[in-house]
Amino acid sequence: MKNKVKVKLVLQDGSEFSGYSFGSLKNTNGEVVFNTGMVGYPETMTDPSYRGQILVCTYPLIGNYGVPDDTRENNLLKHFESEQIHVRGLIVSDYSENYSHWNASRSLSDWMCEQDIPGIYGIDTRMLTRKLREKGTMPGKIVTGTGEEPDFEDPNKSDLVGEVSVKEPVFYAKSQKKIVVVDCGAKNNIFQAFLKRDISVMRVPYNYDFTKEAADGIVISNGPGDPKMCRVTIENARKEMQSGRPMLGICLGSQILALAAGADTYKLKYGHRGHNQPCNEAGTRRCYITSQNHGYAINTETLPEDWREWFNNDNDGTNEGIIHISKPIFGAQFHPEASPGPDDSEFIFDMFVRSLK
Repeated sequence: MKNKVKVKLVLQDGSEFSGYSFGSLKNTNGEVVFNTGMVGYPETMTDPSYRGQILVCTYPLIGNYGVPDDTRENNLLKHFESEQIHVRGLIVSDYSENYSHWNASRSLSDWMCEQDIPGIYGIDTRMLTRKLREKGTMPGKIVTGTGEEPDFEDPNKSDLVGEVSVKEPVFYAKSQKKIVVVDCGAKNNIFQAFLKRDISVMRVPYNYDFTKEAADGIVISNGPGDPKMCRVTIENARKEMQSGRPMLGICLGSQILALAAGADTYKLKYGHRGHNQPCNEAGTRRCYITSQNHGYAINTETLPEDWREWFNNDNDGTNEGIIHISKPIFGAQFHPEASPGPDDSEFIFDMFVRSLK
């Protein structure tokens, strides 16, 4: 790249990694996490679950197919998971300035400049990832040598869900069958998954009292940060469970269901972020390859007697889904809507739709 500008990533433990700038030249901070996906950086970077994080890509070559156009479908961006980039910074080994793809409209660097997001390339991402696996994810900052250097910050202590949730209800009309999606940082493809199944969707803020809304079912979406910060959502879910209406939790939403039921959650050492996480379905010999992005998990030992573990991760045994033994209430820790990643587990949407009265 022309006019290489040296910048560095500094971790809270004092480690420093030097590289070169792409995207916006600015300082930033956040929780440094890694994603093992080989493709899908436009969808990943616009996933609201990454709010407050500096993302490390373990796949070495990033940017080679550019960034797609802003085509909309059902009034939602078709190729992105929200209206903006949510990562605070991007760390890659090798940034490809020359991109090639039939649907590319601009380079990754130009897109990041448009949204004022900094990036670093030329870093040994294998060494960085090994450190994060051994010591766990930690606060870090991108330092450019210009402007005021930020302090280290743990974004999980902030109301990240409040930052990414819609402020007012939004309605996507399809048919008389209607669900409420509680937007804790919902990905666009969750809405698309129901709209293509001819289900109307009312998208409501995370602190909206959905228990009073006339609907056939409730979905609590994915989102960023610690699920215990979503106190109003948890309380509303606890009240809603008494109604018997079908409920589905996705990622953070699954954790919120668990907390509402009286179980506990905890922070994972380095989380699950990637597109090839194997998940076993309890009571079967089936293992699904799933798309994931979470840093917290449900403690299955704390689940009440009327709940069961539905899925577990084949790599580390952590919980990947819960299901009520008698009510149509269940949650998946992974992303059945994929985008990016495999859609092997999309049947969960069909299962939820069948439960609607």
